Amino acid sequence: MLSRVFSCAVIGLEGVVVEVEVDTTRGFPGTDIVGLPTQAVKESRERVQAAIKNSGLPYPRKRIIVNLAPAAVRKEGPAYDLPIALGVLLMQMLVPPDSVDDSIVIGELSLDGTVRHSKGILPVAAAAREQGFKRIFVSEVDAAEAALIPDLDVIPVKSLSALYKHLVGEKIIEAHIPPLVDKIPVPSNITDFSEIKGQEHVKRALEVASAGGHNMLLMGPPGAGKTLLARAMPSILPEMSIDEALDVTRIYSVADQLPSDTPLMQLRPFRSPHHTISHAGLVGGGNWPRPGEISLAHRGVLFLDEFPEFGSRVLEVMRQPMEDKQVTISRAQGSLTFPANFQLIAAMNPCPCGFHGSNTKPCTCSHQTVTRYQKRISGPMLDRIDIHIEVPRVDFEKLSDNRRGETSEEIRVRVE
Repeated sequence: MLSRVFSCAVIGLEGVVVEVEVDTTRGFPGTDIVGLPTQAVKESRERVQAAIKNSGLPYPRKRIIVNLAPAAVRKEGPAYDLPIALGVLLMQMLVPPDSVDDSIVIGELSLDGTVRHSKGILPVAAAAREQGFKRIFVSEVDAAEAALIPDLDVIPVKSLSALYKHLVGEKIIEAHIPPLVDKIPVPSNITDFSEIKGQEHVKRALEVASAGGHNMLLMGPPGAGKTLLARAMPSILPEMSIDEALDVTRIYSVADQLPSDTPLMQLRPFRSPHHTISHAGLVGGGNWPRPGEISLAHRGVLFLDEFPEFGSRVLEVMRQPMEDKQVTISRAQGSLTFPANFQLIAAMNPCPCGFHGSNTKPCTCSHQTVTRYQKRISGPMLDRIDIHIEVPRVDFEKLSDNRRGETSEEIRVRVE
């Protein structure tokens, strides 16, 4: 008996509904998967067979063919394990044939039948609702993320055997209750401006940059507090709206970087890639494009420390996304566009030794060395940075002052 189960692929930041068809054909026992699957999808054959048997359910000794339609859409990752396994059970008429007609099924299976986490659950749930599906079956760890999409019943599945018992009516799984946004925990490990001693003029410049959405360059010797000031920047940016938070969460879900302790990104992102990063890692790329650091910094701050140490090709490829607030990556298979509306905070030393113009330590660099070092950053890139400010080292008297400065909350009120 031919069976059909609906699942979903993630292309860029959007979900595309995939129909998983399972049928038997003549031949030696085995399983063939067609429909443009990657190697990870082809490996589902062994996982699905072991999961079904270890769940106490029969696996047919027949030639099984699995078709993932539409065939033009690339299928990758192990998230098709659960729909394929369910298709095998439907084909054997072990569960009611119409039990998942209005449902999306997604999840990786372990050999014992446990359903594991899958990335990209938020765009999958959004696509399910847009296409008129009523339910989505996901792993227990992904249920809170899927429940962010309204008007969709989210069924958290612990194992294949639990799903089987639910569909035959033996033990019903209760739908996950959608979380209230104000009840979702917000991480508190963020630097507050009141913890930073001195640098009042730099704090004021950061406030102006936050209010106007300006890019900023901090130049000063080592130990002046450039990194600490940049890390405090998100604490004075306006709070994200629900739509903005969902946009950011969608990106992190696809990149599989969503924090495990919260399903919703409520704090503005702060990304600080190392200067050895490739241009594909910064703007996105790969055989099938993935979001890069500039997209992970969407609606937040991208901090580039040791700015001149970044490769010239890496910095120059950022220029167009900084103008367009998005990045388009083209491959032979097609083009994908990712959002990249971020604020750039760059930090650099004035010279290779770091003490050019400093009163605390003499500079050991020649004039030519200083000029050559600062010219590593091109003019067009500097033109896109609105605020350039020097960050001197803080005097000991200011560091030992116990008076507490303005808090980030007080500054954010003015910014908003």
